[in-house]
Amino acid sequence: LSRAKKAVVFFEVEILDAKTKDKLCFLDKVRTYFFSSYPQWYPARQSIRLDPKGKSLKDEDVLQHLPVGTTATFYFRDLGAQISWVTVFLTEYTGPLVIYLMFYFRVPFIYAPKYDFTTSKHWVVHLACMCHSFHYVKRLLETLFVHRFSHGTMPLRNIFKNCTYYWGFAAWMAYYINHPLYTPPIYGEQQIRLALIVFLFCQIGNFSIHVALRNLRPPGSKTRKIPYPTKNPFTWIFLLVSCPNYTYELGSWLGFTLMTQCLPVAFFTLVGFIQMTVWAKGKHRSYLKEFRDYPPLRSPILPFVL
Repeated sequence: LSRAKKAVVFFEVEILDAKTKDKLCFLDKVRTYFFSSYPQWYPARQSIRLDPKGKSLKDEDVLQHLPVGTTATFYFRDLGAQISWVTVFLTEYTGPLVIYLMFYFRVPFIYAPKYDFTTSKHWVVHLACMCHSFHYVKRLLETLFVHRFSHGTMPLRNIFKNCTYYWGFAAWMAYYINHPLYTPPIYGEQQIRLALIVFLFCQIGNFSIHVALRNLRPPGSKTRKIPYPTKNPFTWIFLLVSCPNYTYELGSWLGFTLMTQCLPVAFFTLVGFIQMTVWAKGKHRSYLKEFRDYPPLRSPILPFVL
């Protein structure tokens, strides 16, 4: 918690365990920090709250502006071991890239021995591999050079959950798309070409939104602003949607589903759409709560629908 620079107000701060209500430390005039008394709970794993079941206070919250008296009681909750968002993203995105290529090259012990290191006779299989690889290489590069995270870390347990999701679906999809008995889409080249156009269009759109969001936040800050369309036409969807990065992501996977005509891909797209809708609704509510002048026509993820 930071203190206002100009105000000279002194507080006594008491920090209790959120579960047991035991006193952890008593800070006179906020001269020492909680983690100096308990170094095993480094700042990233601390949750300091005004109520045991309330929301965590933000680092930028000013003590004088909180609804407390001259004696403030805060509650501490251990968030558990933390890991950086960058590490999680790099891990969960590298997995699908490598796993898919293993199925594409038909390494031993996946299909029957006679198919080891053989290639598919269908050009759509090779196109699908290029699209899938492009998608995850793009994600890796965006993680390294584009994204600016408002939170530096997440719970360590999330990396296992996220990797299970991404790696598992990648293996399931790749197994059927690269299977020796795979059959191309029913409408042939026309369907594949249309799907490729949709996929590439949405990939460019998704990247454009990520760049626009990056430009809203100066390096090293946690500033939040209302995103608006820029000169880039792919960002004009901000007029109607709060989270167009999810809209374009959905479009990319719909294009990939159309291209491969594969049931596991369709299921992955459906599950992803449900999860992205939850995230989009949450961010949309956050925008409405934080900004009084937030554009009223915007929907969370699908214009005028959802």
